[in-house]
Amino acid sequence: MQLKGFRISTLALHLVLILGACVMALPFVWMVLSALKDLSQVFIVPPKWIPSPFVWSNFKDSLTALPFGRAYFNSFYINVIVVVSQLLTCSMAAYAFAKIRFPMREPLFLMFLATMMVPGQVTIIPLYLIMKNIGWLDSHLSIIIPSALLNAFGVFLLRQFFKGIPKEMEEAAIVDGANRWTIYLRIMLPLIKPALSALGIFTFLGMWNNFFNPLIFLNSPDRFTVPMMLNLYRGMYATDWTLMMAGASIALIPVLIVYIIGQRYIIEGVTLSGIKG
Repeated sequence: MQLKGFRISTLALHLVLILGACVMALPFVWMVLSALKDLSQVFIVPPKWIPSPFVWSNFKDSLTALPFGRAYFNSFYINVIVVVSQLLTCSMAAYAFAKIRFPMREPLFLMFLATMMVPGQVTIIPLYLIMKNIGWLDSHLSIIIPSALLNAFGVFLLRQFFKGIPKEMEEAAIVDGANRWTIYLRIMLPLIKPALSALGIFTFLGMWNNFFNPLIFLNSPDRFTVPMMLNLYRGMYATDWTLMMAGASIALIPVLIVYIIGQRYIIEGVTLSGIKG
C-alpha cells in the first residue's frame, strides 16, 4: 500500500509539474505562432492559434527590416566581456571574503550584500551623470564597465563555494611554497567550476535581456543591442507585431542554447552554494 501510495503521489506531482510547465510555455508558444501569422490574425477574437497560412517570410523580413546583424554582434561582444570580467572580479572578491582575514571583513561583506537591496532605478541618475562627465554616453563602455565591476550576487554565490573548501588544502599549498595568487588560480578556481558556470550563465541571460540600461545610455542605432532593436518595431501609431514576434523568437535562440547546455551547472551551482554556506 505504501508503494502504491508513493506511486500515486509521485504521479500526481508530475501531473501538477507538467500542467505548470504547459502554462508557463503558453507565452512562448503564442510568440512563435504569432511570428508565423499575417498581421490581421494576431489579435483576432476568438484567438486563432494555428496560422493559416504560415507566413515564413516574417523571419526573413524581421532580419532585413532593421540592422539586426549589428545588434546581434553588439549583444554578443558586450556579453562576452561582461561575463569574463564578472567571473574574474567576483571570484577574486569572493576568495578574499571567504579565505583571507582582514580588518572589518564581515561588516564590509554585509555592506556589499546590502547593495542587492538597492534597485537599479535608484542609482541610474548618479550613474548617468558619471557617464556624462567622463564622456561615455552613447558608448558601450557605459554598459560594460558598471556591469563588469560589481555583482553582489556573484560574490555571494562564489563565496559560499569557497567557504566549503577545506582550509587544509590551502594550508598544504602554503607549506609547499604557493602564494595567494597560485592558490587562487591553480587550486581554488578549478574547485568551483560549477559555481563559475552558473554565474556565467546567469550573467549572460541577464545581460542579453537587459533593456533598461541600453535605453538610458545608448542613442545611436548602430550601437543598439538586440532588445533595443526589437523596440524599434514599435512605432508611434502602429506596431508590426508579426515582425516583432519573429525577431523575438530569433533573439531567444542564444538564450535557449545557453540554458539547455548549462542547466545542470545552474542547478548544481545554486544547490551546492546553499549547502556549503
